[in-house]
Amino acid sequence: MARIMVAVMPFAGHIAPVEAVVGEFLSRGHSVRVYTGSAYADRFRTAGARVVPWQDAPDFDEHAVQDTFPQLRGKKGLRQTGTNLEYLFIRSGAGQYRDLSRAWDEEPWDVLLADGMSCGAALVAERTSAPWATLSVIPLMTPSRDLPPSGLALRPARGALGRTRDRVLRALFRLASRKLHTAWNETREAVGLPRTTTQFTSAWVSSALTCVSGLASLDYPRSDLPATTHYVGRIRTRPAASGRPAWWADVLESRVPVVHVTQGTLNVDPDDLLRPTMVGLADAAVLVVAATGHADGSRLPFPVPPNARVAGMVDYDELLPLTSVVITNGGWGGVLTALSYGIPLIVAGGDIDKPEIAARVAYSGAGIDLRTGTPSPAKVAAAYRRVAADSSFRAAAGRLADDFAGAGGAGEVVERCEALIR
Repeated sequence: MARIMVAVMPFAGHIAPVEAVVGEFLSRGHSVRVYTGSAYADRFRTAGARVVPWQDAPDFDEHAVQDTFPQLRGKKGLRQTGTNLEYLFIRSGAGQYRDLSRAWDEEPWDVLLADGMSCGAALVAERTSAPWATLSVIPLMTPSRDLPPSGLALRPARGALGRTRDRVLRALFRLASRKLHTAWNETREAVGLPRTTTQFTSAWVSSALTCVSGLASLDYPRSDLPATTHYVGRIRTRPAASGRPAWWADVLESRVPVVHVTQGTLNVDPDDLLRPTMVGLADAAVLVVAATGHADGSRLPFPVPPNARVAGMVDYDELLPLTSVVITNGGWGGVLTALSYGIPLIVAGGDIDKPEIAARVAYSGAGIDLRTGTPSPAKVAAAYRRVAADSSFRAAAGRLADDFAGAGGAGEVVERCEALIR
């Protein structure tokens, strides 16, 4: 039996895959503590883990982060991404470090497995003697000499001119992110660690072991990918919904294609994607199944067309085998799940990591990147017609589904951590 510490940021999209990994650790007889926010503490306690709550770190509600971090009010797009990184992730790292340091002093662990966005875990790993592993629950965003900077949603360029473009963009990104690098060094100094020239985008990823949810075939090729980085496929999570909605028979008996649209669980304004999808497909021969992202959010502030059904959340393992196309805001967990069923995607990625996810889906050939988080009804309808008519999208999604079938998931994460301990 090993003593495991798991650190995870308190976001639904981060919690679900980490919960599956924690369950795998527990099933193998390991002792597990989980460091996370209060909103998800009971979920891990119920699973059998001990919880180390955020105390010095500013605990927050993911649906009202502005209440804890007022700097985020009114921010969208790249401004939201930058402000999120500085305050929610980097500057909260000092409190995370202090919380985790106390936990180490009380009971050292044999390995620390940390959400790739938990910078406090990266900091405390410099103080402790135990190995540190990273679990990336979003696409791998670390810099590469082969890629443009993350955050611009650009595909790798080809040819000498394109490589020059990416090299210039990487230099410009280092200049543009100086404020974030300063925040990273100020956070390090606040906990007694020396300043560093290593960019925060690299510092948060363990050089000993990094497990990435997703597939190499769904990512851009990198010639400088460390041998300690491993793609583990889809980490299967427990169903988001506890039961079938009252209209479930309409899905089972549908004689037209079922199109699922999801707003995710973080930015859940239904006007962003649910409304344009329902309006754009109102006259199409489809059944639209919408998920609002809230367990109790089955009502919408606008009329629902006759060919649409709405639920707060749905069980993907029941819905997706019956689904032809998924229209999504680009949450990574939902994207991976849809592709594991071989379903082509239409992605409206608006902010944070979503534009990068949308670009990767388009790069793989398994879907369309709408290049906006707030598409027009006409744009959604045109994308659906294209995906429905062009079999290449489904073929590419099918190839990815085959790759997912051979990936190790949560079990591989645990096995690699066990090997790291040994």
